[in-house]
Amino acid sequence: MSASHILIAVALFQLKHYIADFLLQSRRMVVDKGKYGHPAGLLHVAVHVALTLPILLYLGVAGKAIALTMLIEALVHYHIDWGKERLTALRLLTPSDSAYWYSLGADQLLHQLTYICIVAVWAV
Repeated sequence: MSASHILIAVALFQLKHYIADFLLQSRRMVVDKGKYGHPAGLLHVAVHVALTLPILLYLGVAGKAIALTMLIEALVHYHIDWGKERLTALRLLTPSDSAYWYSLGADQLLHQLTYICIVAVWAV
């Protein structure tokens, strides 16, 4: 796969993440994704995974590899979000606290690194 295809795939993941985390994430998802196993958090992850499918197809991933990749992404994404929400709740962080923004930045960084790993695995 060419370098331009790899960069396009990474850009598609960034766009996908923006859409799923900022445009399609409901207030209920935001409020309840820190409650382990809550349907709103699971739905949030389902939105992410559904938007990942066309990117995997673009990368040429097929068959069981698509399902495995989407499962891994779902598990990783869910636990990154859950962990950030637990940290925020346990430390009683609000947007007025710098630690709140550090944790949000770390959350976003971990998601982006996940996408880079997915592209690295399938763009070879």
